[in-house]
Amino acid sequence: MTHPTLPMSTPLATSRDPLNQMADGTIKQLNPFSGTQVWTVPGRGNRPLSVPKQEPRPLEPGDFTANCNFCVDKQLNTPPEKSRMVNRDGHWEIQRNLLPHQLSHTEAAFRRVPNLFEIVSYDYWAQNYGFTMDESRQNQMERYLADDEGRRHVFNIVRTRLKASGRDDNVSEDELLAHVPAYFGGGHDVIIGRRHYTDGAENSTQLASSGSLSLDEHYAFIAFTIDSMRDLYEHNRYAPYVSVFQNWLAPAGASFEHLHKQLVAIDERGVQADIEIAKLRQNPNMYNEWGINYSSYHNLIIAENDHAIMCAGIGHRYPTISVYSKSPTPEPWLQTEEEVRAMSDLLHAGHAGTGAQVPCNEEWHHKPVDLDVPMPWRINIKWRVSTLAGFEGGTKVYVNTLSPYDIRDRMVSSLYRLREEGSIAGNIRIATECAPPRNTLLYNPALNR
Repeated sequence: MTHPTLPMSTPLATSRDPLNQMADGTIKQLNPFSGTQVWTVPGRGNRPLSVPKQEPRPLEPGDFTANCNFCVDKQLNTPPEKSRMVNRDGHWEIQRNLLPHQLSHTEAAFRRVPNLFEIVSYDYWAQNYGFTMDESRQNQMERYLADDEGRRHVFNIVRTRLKASGRDDNVSEDELLAHVPAYFGGGHDVIIGRRHYTDGAENSTQLASSGSLSLDEHYAFIAFTIDSMRDLYEHNRYAPYVSVFQNWLAPAGASFEHLHKQLVAIDERGVQADIEIAKLRQNPNMYNEWGINYSSYHNLIIAENDHAIMCAGIGHRYPTISVYSKSPTPEPWLQTEEEVRAMSDLLHAGHAGTGAQVPCNEEWHHKPVDLDVPMPWRINIKWRVSTLAGFEGGTKVYVNTLSPYDIRDRMVSSLYRLREEGSIAGNIRIATECAPPRNTLLYNPALNR
């Protein structure tokens, strides 16, 4: 099938069209935001996406609660908990700064803990910026150290870190105390789900994934992550950006095959973001024109609801689904509950439609707090189903096994089935049921007049 290229009213930063189908069926893609070049070669898109698993093993009762260090029976194997999301009588509540003996008082649907091995360390901020934790963090650290069980816990965490780094963990208490601030004032956190396996799982392949959560649980996961993002910004004035991502399964970089997200406060936006922002200054409406409008003209819209929209990504190294917030508010932590639930529902559908056996990365993109131009909150789900090789390294042209049309077709058929089963939100409109108006993303104030 030939997919026609339609003219656009506004020129791209480069003269090339994002999608170009050659006579032999090869589809050449150019990401309109990053400039990444991707080719999809005919006949390579019919392979299964899931990675072959080892022979399933039957589960024992302990596997549900003690399979890895993220499991509920091993809560003291992670650094001191910063907060947790708890369901009380049908309402979600965030509890903060618990001591070890308080962890068993409630069942945490999601826990926020510092990463044992930070990407950007507390020492990085302290030595490069003179950063010190604020009074509230300092008070919690002192409170934790004053508790006998808390003191033992955090010292054990420091020893684990030293030992894993190949250093002697038999050190003085003063040396242990020198490392403790990283686990109270640091900027790299992990959001951990309660389940390792799905409820009622019978074998080791039935992992609890984002798509296996209920709609309300997934909303809590997203809302809790947003609260954590807001908190990291508030506690580090030197961080203009908080990177949020999820690695699902080992081929996608997950250390544990247990559902979790990560947040990292960083002191720069990155080269790719700077390139994208430069284009945004030239065309403030580019996410509409080259994101959703372009996808709509090429029949690449997968699904939508009243406040979010999903399309097949163009010009990504891996097959990608993109979910955009339609909200006029760029900052996720300032959006309404209804707007956040809409994003959560579409993201949940994206994961459910992808399937729990497919390794993937979830990447969040939002407006840096120091940026003076708006951009929409958007999330990419990238299927890690191929390995970059010499051709990509030498040419910087990436061979993607699935075209945007292949991604659309796979997702649309899955979403119809899942909606019929009641496994995803029933108010999601799919494929031809979608009729987004032009410029449906309202992040640009000029469109809200």
